[in-house]
Amino acid sequence: MKHRIATAAGTLLVGLSIHAQKQWTLQECIDYALENNIQLQQNKLSAMQSEYDVEQSKAALFPSLSFSTNQNGSWRPYSPSTINLTNGTMTSTRRTTSYNGSYGLNASMTVWNGGRNTKNIKRNEYTAQQSALEAERTANSIQEQITQLYVQILYQTEAVKVNEEILKASQQQRDRAKVMVEVGSLARVDLAQLEAQTSQDEYNIVNSRAQLENFKLQLKQLLEITGSDDFDIVAANIAESAVLDAIPSKEEVYEVALRHRPEIRSSQIGVEASELSLKIAKAGYLPTVNLNAGVGTSNASGTETPFFRQVKTNLSNSLGVSVSVPIFDQKQNSTNVNKAKLTQLSSRLQLQDAEKSLYSSIENYWLNANTSQQQYIFAKANVQSMQESYDLVSEQFLLGLKNIVELTTGKTNLLQAEQQLLQSKYTTLYNMAMLRFYKGEPIKL
Repeated sequence: MKHRIATAAGTLLVGLSIHAQKQWTLQECIDYALENNIQLQQNKLSAMQSEYDVEQSKAALFPSLSFSTNQNGSWRPYSPSTINLTNGTMTSTRRTTSYNGSYGLNASMTVWNGGRNTKNIKRNEYTAQQSALEAERTANSIQEQITQLYVQILYQTEAVKVNEEILKASQQQRDRAKVMVEVGSLARVDLAQLEAQTSQDEYNIVNSRAQLENFKLQLKQLLEITGSDDFDIVAANIAESAVLDAIPSKEEVYEVALRHRPEIRSSQIGVEASELSLKIAKAGYLPTVNLNAGVGTSNASGTETPFFRQVKTNLSNSLGVSVSVPIFDQKQNSTNVNKAKLTQLSSRLQLQDAEKSLYSSIENYWLNANTSQQQYIFAKANVQSMQESYDLVSEQFLLGLKNIVELTTGKTNLLQAEQQLLQSKYTTLYNMAMLRFYKGEPIKL
């Protein structure tokens, strides 16, 4: 028994360890968020509610049927006695209680109301489509946010490595400087400056790691992951060719995005729905024809007739047609029509605004991708140049040919160049991924 408990405990610990050490790929992050994000789940519930509205509007085409009954009882405690003479025999009765009941089965059906029922079905279908598109729009937004955070984590991870390499170089220079001070070939003030620079580099590493953990925390929260388990992503091995790939034309991306982006399709459906709402409002001027039918009966106490015979005798049927023609409605119909016209104009403006916002987003991604790609090309050459310059200054500093200011300046220039290279690299990757995503392709780096 103890052996089984120990085995089970060991298995649990291994499972927890594996879970804690799990590294997430970009696609795993996206898949997990699309399944667990609370806002997206709420959007899906709203879409389901809209589907029920469609079913309800379709049911309005069928007749309605209802059963009703009314049971009444009365008690008259001071009712006078009644004298009856039957076959020479006199009897006295006193009725203090009585009851009666009615029963009805009623049906009603709208024969014609200007097509409002059928138009309501179509309008609710439009609403259901917009709800589904809203869920799709939320899913797209989540994917964009995840990609942005994922790229920031990749960038910050490499930035930490750069700072660690710089700290390592600073520590080596400081250690060499200590030896030079001992032999008298370097002033102690220069050693103090190197030690201060080393401390600054250590601070930069702490700061970079803090930013990295902050990005991981934001991504973890976006994925709706709770708990204290460590969270990390897979270190991407991105080839330089991915950064230098051809950038899609913004016109080409925009043309494709107009056909499939949910925000555009939702706005287009909104225009169609507003046109339908205007037709529904105008139908208010038309007559309404209803067909009514009913079956009823009743029974009462105080008679010698049995219950079921009363029900049969009192059975009655009815069938009728009602016509309602609006004559004066206190401007309700005209107000509804005017409001529907304004809604139609508003929906068209919303479509124009959505198309404009879409083009603006694509244009920004395209401009950033082109700019950062060119920056990457020059930053790569600049890093190589700054590295050679810094290596040369370091050698000359150890030989006493350069002072501490020149050494610090060379290292600062190298650090800035490497940061610019990393920033341009991941900015290019992110913006190119977004352009492909707006073209309908899956997000990948």
